[in-house]
Amino acid sequence: MHALYPFFISFIMIFLAELGDKTQLLVLSFASKSRVRNILVGIALGSLFSHGIAIAFGSALGLLKNASFVHMLKYITYITFLIIGILGFIPKKHNNNENKFLKKISNSSLNYVFIIALCIIIGEIGDKTFLASVGLGVEYPNYKISLIAGAALGMVFSNSMAIIFGKILEKYFSNKIIETISNVIFLLFGVIGLVFI
Repeated sequence: MHALYPFFISFIMIFLAELGDKTQLLVLSFASKSRVRNILVGIALGSLFSHGIAIAFGSALGLLKNASFVHMLKYITYITFLIIGILGFIPKKHNNNENKFLKKISNSSLNYVFIIALCIIIGEIGDKTFLASVGLGVEYPNYKISLIAGAALGMVFSNSMAIIFGKILEKYFSNKIIETISNVIFLLFGVIGLVFI
C-alpha cells in the first residue's frame, strides 16, 4: 500500500510535465506515420529506460547513509522543481541540432517502435521530466519500481492524450496554457516540498 503513493506522485508529475513538451510534439509527428499501438509501445519502452535511469540515479543518492547529505539533496530537489517551474515561463529557443538529429531518426526505415523508443530516450535525457524523475528517486529511494511504473505510465497517458485528443485540445487550449499549468504544478510541488521537508 505504501508503494501506491510514490506511484501516483510519479504518474502525476511526469504526466503534467510532459504536456506540451518537445517529446510530446515529436510523438504527434509520428501519429501520421505509424499505428497508435506502436507509438505507445515505443513511448513505454523509451520511458522505462530513460526514467528508469533517472530514478535509479536519484534513488542511489537518496539511499546514502549520510542523513545531512540526503536532507540537503531533498532541498536541492524541491529547489530544482521551483527552478523548472520558473524557467518554464521564460520563452525558449529550440535546439536545432537536437531537433535535426531526432528528425533524421524519425525518417529512418527502422521499426517505428524502436525509432520512437530511441527518440524518447534521447529527447528525455536532461529534460524537465527526466530531472523530475531524478528528484522523485531522491525523495522516495525505496520505491524505484513504483516510481518507474508511474513515470512510464504518465508518459504513455500524456502522449496518448496528445495523439488522441491533440486536435481537439488545440481548439480549446493553446500549448502555452498547457505549459503554464505544468509550470505552476512544478512550482506548487517545489513549495509544498520545501514547507514539509
